[in-house]
Order: sequence, then C-alpha cells, then structure tokens
Amino acid sequence: MARIEADVREVHVAVGVIARGGRVLIARRPDHAHQGGLLEFPGGKVEPGETVQAALAREISEETGLHIPLDSLHPVIGIRHDYGDKRVFLDVWRTDQAQGEAHGREGQPIDWVSPCSLRDEDFPMANRPIIRALKLPFLLAITGSMCTGQAGVQQLHKALANLPEGKRARLVLLRAPDMVAEDYNSLAESALEVCEAAGAGLMLHGSVAVFDDNPDAAGLHLPWREAEKLKARPVPDGIWLGVSCHDGREIDHAVAIGADYVTLGPLQQTATHPGAPALGWEKFRELVCQAPIPVFGLGGLGLADLEAVHHAGGQGVAGIRYWWPNS
Repeated sequence: MARIEADVREVHVAVGVIARGGRVLIARRPDHAHQGGLLEFPGGKVEPGETVQAALAREISEETGLHIPLDSLHPVIGIRHDYGDKRVFLDVWRTDQAQGEAHGREGQPIDWVSPCSLRDEDFPMANRPIIRALKLPFLLAITGSMCTGQAGVQQLHKALANLPEGKRARLVLLRAPDMVAEDYNSLAESALEVCEAAGAGLMLHGSVAVFDDNPDAAGLHLPWREAEKLKARPVPDGIWLGVSCHDGREIDHAVAIGADYVTLGPLQQTATHPGAPALGWEKFRELVCQAPIPVFGLGGLGLADLEAVHHAGGQGVAGIRYWWPNS
C-alpha cells in the first residue's frame, strides 16, 4: 500500500518494526549521527524512485543481515517531525516474518526487547508515537449496555471470560454514558479488580472528573464533547489518553492536547448509531495516513476486519459487538 507522499523538503525515512517472539529489534544510533547515542528502530532513507517497502528491506539487510519479505510488511504509522535542524517523515512498517539472525553489520549495538520496556527518553522524539503503537493492543474492547452494581460486574466478568484464546482484551473501555456518576464510579472500582485479574487495563470513559475519582485506572478515553473543551493534556504521562474522533479536524485537536491514540468512525453503518454517516474505507485510510498517533477503527467492525484495518495503517479495531454478550 502506498503511503502519503512526503514533502520534498523532508527526509523520507523507512522505519521497520521487526517483531519476533513478542520482542522488537532496536539499535543504537552512532554518536556522530543526528540524535546520536539514542535508540532507534532500524531503517533508513528512501531513495528517489524507490518504494518504501523496497527501501526498508534494503536498509534492514544492510544494517542487520535480516531478509524481509516485501509482502509481509504492513503499515503502522506515518510521523512528520521538525527537529529544527532537520525535518523527517517516518514511514513505519511492521513485519513478524523477518528471516535470518540479526547482527549489527555497521558496528551498531542491536537487541531484541519487549515493547513494554521501551522508554520515550531513550529515543528521538519523533519515535515516541511508534512506542505508543507498540504498547497499545490491536483490540480495544468497549463495553455495551451495562447494568449497575454487581450485575454490571458479572456482565464484564462473563465477557472477558468468553473471549477466544489469542484475542484476550488488554484494554477495556468502560463505557456507560447513560449511567449516573455515582453508579459509574462504583462500577469502575469493581471493574478495575475484574480487569486486573484478567490481565487487562481499565480505560474510563467520560470527563476528566471520572479519572480524578478513579486514578488507578489505566487511562481515560474522552468523548469528543469533552475533548473539544480542553487545551492541554488532562492526565499525567504514562496514563493512556484516548479521544473519540470523526474527522481530521478532531484528530488534529486530539494530537494538540497530547492524546496517545484516537478512535475514528463510524467506519461502517452500525446498529448502535443508525443513520449516522459512515466514513468508508477510503476516507478512513486517508485520515489514518495523516494522523501522527495510533488510530483504532470503530463502527461496524469485528475481528475479521482487523487485517483490513492494519492494511489501512490503523492500530486495530475498537468495538462492542465482537466481545460483548447480546450486543
């Protein structure tokens, strides 16, 4: 898939997220290079007339000795960044089918590391959205219609237990827009225990006050009506911040207030929002290519759509019906 064209005044860089056994390959930049001494994901400059996939396969081979099948590459994210002395467009692609054993052919230290161990401060600033994309799951599980009290807790427990092996939820968005604040806060306290027992992080949904009342949650997801009121990031770094978006303007605002990811939709018609205009795949792909942070597709999607979302450059699928009982 061709990614958005880079500005001719920018350096177009192909970046590879090479995954193997739950780890990703990183290298350390030479001290004399731009941003020297920091860690990086392998890759290099795209030459004139070269596709980004071909450039990435060439650079990975030259740097590490690994062979990358071109058809195994999937887009992750595109990031434009101005360092002041240099402007770059990072065109990031992922594969888990690299062949061979990696070694630093240019003398650079390389290592396979767990994504959860990656720290922002160890990488150039432009790489930080890549780290977000690696730490986020491919599936954002959103709760459907919920009961209050213990009945709601049982609903959540059942939904988590019924997910198929290999599709376990790592982030659960507790969405109950019709629930009064007192009932939601009570439910969130119990839901946090249920999610932790299942190995999932709990995302709260609503205003900043919701997170203030439940600061042990994994993060806060803002509906657009709440996000548009803000001018700065409302939660500390290290806490996930998501925003529900429907167009490019809203994505730009989410980026401006420091969101770690957005949901974008509805991509297709949904039963929960009948009559709402759907973006469609072409528009979704266009907006994803322009977004400098991870984007989850939302609306009318299920597990079977995950590959299509990845091919469009999206982070994954956010939804209700693929996991919530009777949705």
